[in-house]
Amino acid sequence: MSTPQLVVHRDKELMAQAAAARLITKIVDAQAARGAASVVLTGGRNGNGLLAALREAPARDAVDWSRLDLWWGDERFLPEGDPERNVTQAREALLDSVPLDPARVHAMPASDGPYGHDVEAAADAYAAELAAAALPGDHGGVPTFDVLMLGVGPDTHVASLFPELPAVRETERTVVGVRGAPKPPPTRVSLTLPAIRAAKEVWLLAAGEDKAKAAAIALSGAGEVQAPAAGAYGRSRTLWLLDAAAASELPRALYPPATA
Repeated sequence: MSTPQLVVHRDKELMAQAAAARLITKIVDAQAARGAASVVLTGGRNGNGLLAALREAPARDAVDWSRLDLWWGDERFLPEGDPERNVTQAREALLDSVPLDPARVHAMPASDGPYGHDVEAAADAYAAELAAAALPGDHGGVPTFDVLMLGVGPDTHVASLFPELPAVRETERTVVGVRGAPKPPPTRVSLTLPAIRAAKEVWLLAAGEDKAKAAAIALSGAGEVQAPAAGAYGRSRTLWLLDAAAASELPRALYPPATA
């Protein structure tokens, strides 16, 4: 378990730009070290804002996009191409603008795919895909993700792990189907906390006043069942990237002495 580090930016636009630059550096370093990089994307306004900023970043061409594996932390279990699916939004924000290898873009199954409306079968299939990509030295039946990004919801949820629901209590499986999610759509596929914690680095993104209370709760010692964001951490680094509004209710003891 790594101790959370905090970086607070003036506003959400600067946060997205700085996070995009930080991600480019991580990908380039990983590719230089071992030839490829593995990143888990997140949806929502902050995740998509980061991808849009990455698309416009002058340094984006430093990345060898053909040697980048992309995974998702969760997905709305909707038909392929639905505008609410995270992968649809990611394609619009960035993926369609860069020369990715389609075989290395690992989208979660759609509700009109081979598993139909069986969300548990879809989750099992994604878990099997992760396991097949894992190497002998990897942890927990998933590849070693260089960076796993998560948006933080106003209720402290991350991925589709919502407070008190069964998925946040899962300790064995790496991917689960989620039913009855408190925000629409109610049916989703999500990585579990054990899969999230296998990542080298976990980045939690929060911008806006509506995220302030969630950030304060998650960073103040709350339990992961009540505040799933508190249970999301990386093996070597846990980084909270916030704007000033999202950081506004943090205890002063947690607030970083320098902000960007």
